[in-house]
Amino acid sequence: MTLLTHERYCDEIAHQVGLLRAVVTSGADLSVTVPTCPDWSLEQLVRHTGGALRWVELLVRTRADADIPEDQLPLGDGPEVTGDAVALDAWLAETGEMIVRTLREAGPDTKVWAWAGIHTSGFWARRMAHEVTIHRADATLAAGLPYEVAPDVAADAIDEWLQIVEFVQRTQPQDGVRELRGPGRSIHLHATDTPPELNAEWMVELTDDAVAWRRGHEKATVALRGPLTAVLLAFYRRLPLDSPEVEVLGERALLEFWLERASF
Repeated sequence: MTLLTHERYCDEIAHQVGLLRAVVTSGADLSVTVPTCPDWSLEQLVRHTGGALRWVELLVRTRADADIPEDQLPLGDGPEVTGDAVALDAWLAETGEMIVRTLREAGPDTKVWAWAGIHTSGFWARRMAHEVTIHRADATLAAGLPYEVAPDVAADAIDEWLQIVEFVQRTQPQDGVRELRGPGRSIHLHATDTPPELNAEWMVELTDDAVAWRRGHEKATVALRGPLTAVLLAFYRRLPLDSPEVEVLGERALLEFWLERASF
């Protein structure tokens, strides 16, 4: 597994923010419920995403050595007026410019607090690239718009998600991730539309001691197959397993068990 470059993550944040802004200004109903995040409207989803970007921007810019409470985040909730696509778009545009500028200036190795044990600005560039990528999927689903993502970004998003699961099961043994452990169980993810050099296949092993994973093609208890974007969305619980875009082979119950417990 090889990370993308810091500049690639910064570029992708800028790109994804631009695409999310296009959803905001598409004429979509900002009050519509987001199917994949049913506690939020489309506007609330956008405000959450922009607020996360502004929080990270403040962390990195101030070289924070601890978490920063939300009430210390200027304009973290978005514009005061609600239901105004123009105001929301302007706030999101400013947010994207702020976070990308700050991350570029910091580079990948600046020391800064983070919650996953990797205390660098590079961690946050990667995390925010995928935060916006996945929440843009939520937004496009709510707006009824098409969704695409670059293959290298989609593959890296799966890598990062598996690394987060590894981190949680190591550091929070009381978490539901612990229930995933057990002998003789494994999950294989297989993208069917990518070139061999991308190696867009994953083997996830659930053992008594840990959740472990690696890239590659191997037999497993259950396999999830389909185009890379569909596999990404299904693995992030944005696409149902009975969607015609993906195929589940083997013990579907194990994959469902994973999806119920391996979540943010």
